[in-house]
Amino acid sequence: ETIVAAGLDLQLDCPDLALSRHMLFTDLSDAEFVKVAGMHVEALNGALRDIPEDRIRVHICWGNYEGPHVCDIPMGTMFDTLMSARARHVLFETSNPRHGHEWTVFRDRKADIPDDKLLVPGVVDTTTNFVEHPDLVAQRIERFVDIVGAERVIAGSDCGFGTFAGFGAVDPDIAYAKLAALSEGAAKVGQE
Repeated sequence: ETIVAAGLDLQLDCPDLALSRHMLFTDLSDAEFVKVAGMHVEALNGALRDIPEDRIRVHICWGNYEGPHVCDIPMGTMFDTLMSARARHVLFETSNPRHGHEWTVFRDRKADIPDDKLLVPGVVDTTTNFVEHPDLVAQRIERFVDIVGAERVIAGSDCGFGTFAGFGAVDPDIAYAKLAALSEGAAKVGQE
């Protein structure tokens, strides 16, 4: 509440809704993990009850590391849990190779996206030094614009570029180049 009272929005990083599936809860089935994550969202929603939803952002996190991610729980499995979070903005990964295809979950579940949710898809990968072409960034954004409309999409990065001190594989100059590509790609959306 103090953060919002100071005029800032509150963003919560939630690795407990995805990463913890293969880090902490390997002994559970996916269905059992979804129940655990659902309890986490219930607790989160209770803790946030006095904060306006439009001031809350939730990021579902599969772990910001360059690795195979073959144990990641799919977005399709976590979709309902993510949508139940008491947050206006939902941030998620859709540019890395493991989750790049999952924009289709949002397309296929369009009717299940609450009308008040703003989608913040990751359109640049934060774990690789490849700089995305602005046209690719625009294409990634347009996928979501086609689903919920331009007024409900904010382009983002998959995660942060500096998750832990000293644990960053992306050179700072390249991180800025990726953000420039994000900006340029976003500017292209709707112009063509």
